[in-house]
Amino acid sequence: MAYIDYYEILGVNKDASQDDIKKAYKKLARKYHPDLNPNDSDAHRKFQEINEANEVLGDPEKRKKYDQYGENWKHVDEFEAQRKQYGQQGGGFGGGFSDFFESMFGSRRGGGNHSNHEFRGQDYTAELHLSLMDAAKTHKQVITVNGNNLRITVPAGVANGQTIKLKGQGGAGMNGGPAGDLYITFIISDDSRFKRVGDDLYLTVPLSLYTAVLGGEQIIDTLDSKVKLKVKPGTQNNTKVRLKGKGFPVYKKERQFGDLIVTYLIEVPTDLTEKQKELFREIQSLN
Repeated sequence: MAYIDYYEILGVNKDASQDDIKKAYKKLARKYHPDLNPNDSDAHRKFQEINEANEVLGDPEKRKKYDQYGENWKHVDEFEAQRKQYGQQGGGFGGGFSDFFESMFGSRRGGGNHSNHEFRGQDYTAELHLSLMDAAKTHKQVITVNGNNLRITVPAGVANGQTIKLKGQGGAGMNGGPAGDLYITFIISDDSRFKRVGDDLYLTVPLSLYTAVLGGEQIIDTLDSKVKLKVKPGTQNNTKVRLKGKGFPVYKKERQFGDLIVTYLIEVPTDLTEKQKELFREIQSLN
């Protein structure tokens, strides 16, 4: 997995003091906190990155290891334990810990000792951007991770910000160790017609004044078809109609769907003829 620059995430220099790191973290955490950005998946992801960076750089010991070993800093304690174990067994390391560190990655140097200790590969993360219509159906997608194309199946009903794990699709293991996993986060763009809330869809439909007053029929769009609805006489503005099972597919539950909630927005005519206006005045005089 590519090197993650925690200093860049917090916006500080590598020689920043612990106080500078603390101030930078608090400022960014307030800006990207999920409570202040409830519908912003990018802000949620940024908040996680900020917390991860602060967890490392805010701890002097972790920061020291990170500065020295980069993305491999988490393995240093394990490497050190192995070094001590081999030292007690009289193994000897010639060039010291740096040679030992390299040997744990399979490096051979001039006939020195070579460890067969297994290490699990690193986990990868990726984002996959989808339209609402794409997220509503099971389909294939090709995603590029670390320069490699991977064909995956996207299940119908995935949610914005949802993360799924693909076991063994991360970085290769070392010395025969298992591969890491791939975590894919779905980013679903807003739709021009439908608003999604959970598994339900919301749709605003313009309704003519005449149909609202006299009743009639109204054709509306669903995700995959059109439906003809009966409109009752005297329908009021913002009247809601719930269509059972016409909403979004429920994730990994075959043939289960949310509902579609239709809101009527009555359109008042603005280009009436004089005769039409006169008819409205007659109606008004009858009240």
